[in-house]
Amino acid sequence: QVQLVESGGGLVQAGGSLRLSCAASAGSTSSYTMGWFRQAPGKERDFVARISAGGGITYYADSVKGRFTISKDNAKNTMYLQMNSLKPEDTAVYYCAAPRIPLKVPFTITDYYYWGQGTQVTVSS
Repeated sequence: QVQLVESGGGLVQAGGSLRLSCAASAGSTSSYTMGWFRQAPGKERDFVARISAGGGITYYADSVKGRFTISKDNAKNTMYLQMNSLKPEDTAVYYCAAPRIPLKVPFTITDYYYWGQGTQVTVSS
């Protein structure tokens, strides 16, 4: 099955930047719309951004719009999340995800089937 592995998390000061990566194996990123989610302590897992199979269409949660950029390099089978102007409220475990059916667009969290293990992002004030 599709395997997803996140990396790039860490500790950063408010206003700083991080770039997260999501490497896929046993599957091709070019076949899937993919998304980033995050889960802070005591909160539900929330949608952050998604990108179409080809990478031409993106959508962001209002809370990150203008600060985060989702992208993918299908040749490298990798998706990215560039996070700028980070705020303490961005602190969370970040997960990448993909739906079970290739080329089917996921619109809710229940449409995602494959998940990475998560990478911790901590933003200090």
